[in-house]
Amino acid sequence: MDRMTAETRQRLITMRNGLLRLHKALMELERAAYERDVEHIQSTGQYFNLVMNDPWFSWLRELSQFVVMVDETLAQKEPAGEEEAALLISQARALVAPDENGDRFGRSYWQAMQRDPGAVLAHRDMMQVFAELG
Repeated sequence: MDRMTAETRQRLITMRNGLLRLHKALMELERAAYERDVEHIQSTGQYFNLVMNDPWFSWLRELSQFVVMVDETLAQKEPAGEEEAALLISQARALVAPDENGDRFGRSYWQAMQRDPGAVLAHRDMMQVFAELG
């Protein structure tokens, strides 16, 4: 059986942490845009409800779900193999590829990068994480 090495586990953790930073940055940018274009968010509870249910934030759920999948892989009693870890890294690279004509996440990510330099910087930071992963 192909077992995950400590090095591969660390690579997945590094990728996960980079994705979480990217997710947080994108959430903050979307919150600011929502407050600018729609209404001021009055409370953490209102924000949480919007994130979970409002179409404005729905494109970010794909990234959220991917991070959960990485967490589940890391938490498995029987660790994932090297091949599965490499597949996750490949999937993450494909997911965080802004694309004007791509799927919903790629297109929304591209749009966020067009309107906000913070999204560009967050993307740059994630690309640096991928470069470290090899």
